[in-house]
Amino acid sequence: MEFRGLMGGVYRITEWIMRLSVINLLWVLCAAPFFFLGLILLQAQTSDQVFQMLFLMCVISPFTLFPSTTAMFSVARKWLTGEEDAPLLKTFFRGYKSNFLQSMLGGFIYLILGVILYTNYSFYGGQTSVFGVLRFLVLSLSVILTISLFHFFSILSHLHMKLLQIMKSALLITIGSPIRSLSLIVLIGVIVYVSFFKFTFLIPFFMGSLIAIVSFWHFNLIFGKLQMKQQELLEKEAEAEEQKQGGGTDEPESSDEPRALQSGEAGDAQAERTASPENDIRESEHTRKKE
Repeated sequence: MEFRGLMGGVYRITEWIMRLSVINLLWVLCAAPFFFLGLILLQAQTSDQVFQMLFLMCVISPFTLFPSTTAMFSVARKWLTGEEDAPLLKTFFRGYKSNFLQSMLGGFIYLILGVILYTNYSFYGGQTSVFGVLRFLVLSLSVILTISLFHFFSILSHLHMKLLQIMKSALLITIGSPIRSLSLIVLIGVIVYVSFFKFTFLIPFFMGSLIAIVSFWHFNLIFGKLQMKQQELLEKEAEAEEQKQGGGTDEPESSDEPRALQSGEAGDAQAERTASPENDIRESEHTRKKE
């Protein structure tokens, strides 16, 4: 039975509230050890306790938080690609299981990079000389790494790619789309701020799912533009090839050696395009995940 008018609008709103809250609760439950340590951290009274809790949270996050977040992004992907009625539990746990290893390894890599950046920031932050300016560079790199982390989850839930290709593509998207990246981090910052300092009930029910939707929505826009540019490039190459073939009919036959050189040059050009890091995410279009 389909509701229309005011009742239909109310029904749709309550339905989406239920969807967002269910996925957020699953995210919290699957990463329960991480959030449990977070609650203990909030009650810490000494700096040693804070350090110990942060250390434990970092250690267990690749095993709990990262796989759970990837599963949540898998559901957000379904919603934003037109599959709004996808089964919530089945989609979540399928994404959790299929992406567990890559998300765990990616969590370790991001954790190591984060520790390196934090160490450098602490070191340069205590400098009073010219080296103190480098802390702003480290801070900028930290922001880029944070934004690329959200793109990492989006790519991992959307495409079949190797781990290093996913991380490289996430960084390229972050750097290549600065306006979208800035918009993404600002919106996520607003969601986190409102959840922690205004309406804390959002944390267990809506915070994670809202972040996943905002993140994948930005990624989907960027990915769509990349697809359009790739299509335009292919069309231009096809037109150039047709013009070359059409113009070559009136020319006298050349020897085999120049033809071989032309073939070799075309192969080198194709190899260069294939080796370009900007094409990693585009070449994976045919391997898009279908669940």
